[in-house]
Amino acid sequence: MRINSALQAAIDLTAGAAGGTACVVTGQPFDTAKVKMQTFPDMYKGIVDCFVKTYKQVGFRGFYKGTTPALVANIAENSVLFMCYGFCQQIVRRIVGVDRKTKLSDLQNAAAGSFASAFATLVLCPTELVKCRLQAMHEMQLSGKIVQGQSTVWSVVKSVIQKDGPLGFYRGLSSTLLREVPGYFFFFGGYELSRTFFASGRSKDELGPIPLLLSGGFGGSCLWIAVYPVDCVKSRIQVLSMAGKQTGFMGTFVTVVRTEVALYSGLKPTMIRAFLANGALFLAYEYSRKLMMKQIDSY
Repeated sequence: MRINSALQAAIDLTAGAAGGTACVVTGQPFDTAKVKMQTFPDMYKGIVDCFVKTYKQVGFRGFYKGTTPALVANIAENSVLFMCYGFCQQIVRRIVGVDRKTKLSDLQNAAAGSFASAFATLVLCPTELVKCRLQAMHEMQLSGKIVQGQSTVWSVVKSVIQKDGPLGFYRGLSSTLLREVPGYFFFFGGYELSRTFFASGRSKDELGPIPLLLSGGFGGSCLWIAVYPVDCVKSRIQVLSMAGKQTGFMGTFVTVVRTEVALYSGLKPTMIRAFLANGALFLAYEYSRKLMMKQIDSY
């Protein structure tokens, strides 16, 4: 059966959703630690201290605060990301003047991934804002920045709408774009370079689960090393805006550098999460995509 562009987009969207789910299930506790340490660096001495204090104060469920919006965010982001990735690959082929079936270079794939991330940002920003606020709600109350916190997704959503209206969900949009567009260049570039290394002249499609896991982990690590300071600023803007008007990207960036020098606070749990979660993401994406392509080819 011949696969048209609409069917291919549906396959990429579904495979991206599977990858997003695997990413959250694997990495959520480390993501929670990252947000806490980014937003309140003075409260925690390191990743172990953050895990111990979170467990003592909130229990095991504290590590999975914000899981529902995280699932929605990752499923939505990766569905749109991988669907648009296919379209953006075709755009890159047109720009460089090659046939639509020609394999792109690793650098060209990285550029396509960077373009695709701009579209994914529009669905990611609102859900990530809710996730970050839920993850750091306990610390916001402890620090006295808010009197009463919200404990559910709906209460956070209602609070944003009442206080800032629908546009309130796009707090931190510019910093999210600044993170995603260059970040996903390194993400897809690192992934494709790693797959090329493991393939050693063979087809990348023949790689087994271990090389795919390692390649995905490497791509995720490249992303976060490149853009971590931007993500730190984004988390501050999205969480601290609960307590009132928060300065924009440059104002928050300057404040963090001048007063705390905390742009890399929470990097360790982020790198652990990046390797594990993105390895799982690409493994789930590639295998679910292959399975769907195989099923369609059999008709």
